[in-house]
Amino acid sequence: MVPVISVVGKSDVGKTTFLEKLIPELIRRGYRVGTVKHDTHGFDMDVPGKDTWKMAQAGSHIVAISSPQKLALIKKVDKEKTLDEIAQLIGTDVDIILTEGYKRGKKPKIEVSRREKSAELLCQPDELVAIVTDNDFDVRVPQFGLDDVAGVADLLERRYLRHGSSDYATLIVDGQKVPLKSFVQDVFDRTVRALVSTLHDANHSASEIVLTLRTPAGEKGEPQEEDRQQV
Repeated sequence: MVPVISVVGKSDVGKTTFLEKLIPELIRRGYRVGTVKHDTHGFDMDVPGKDTWKMAQAGSHIVAISSPQKLALIKKVDKEKTLDEIAQLIGTDVDIILTEGYKRGKKPKIEVSRREKSAELLCQPDELVAIVTDNDFDVRVPQFGLDDVAGVADLLERRYLRHGSSDYATLIVDGQKVPLKSFVQDVFDRTVRALVSTLHDANHSASEIVLTLRTPAGEKGEPQEEDRQQV
């Protein structure tokens, strides 16, 4: 799965400013970067009066607009997507996903902290992979200056990019990634590839296969007794 790193910090400490420097540094090194902005107050990307806005107002669950240069998709959701679900939507088009926000999330974090804003950290040391600061915190976490994007990029390369993820099969259940031991990953990999190899229209040498299973409408909940006996 593509590594996801959250850049967090208190308001107006410079999270966006730091990301604006880190993203081109990673791109300069040859990596493809995806970004996710967390907005707890809600947002609206569509412009009232435009065609896509009219389609959404008419009741479309998903509205997409495509051009030779860009693709945008607006989708109504019943609840907020988890970072794993968002990463799955982004897919493997990128090498790393950087988020602004998600301080309560479970992903590794880089905290940006300025002395003039606070003398305390938002996160616990075990949540952090790095601190970007003009302060000196007495914690065993790598600390970088506010402009040291090269140092942070070096750290991300060592930990998340150069050697890639050891996971070659991932399982996400209701938005939560389920850890899989290597032998379980091997079972998933061999089983799914064997099934795909029997399909006439499938690319049998595909480098990535995504299989999504959803509970059919009207079949949610525990299986009936008769169903259990047949399994």
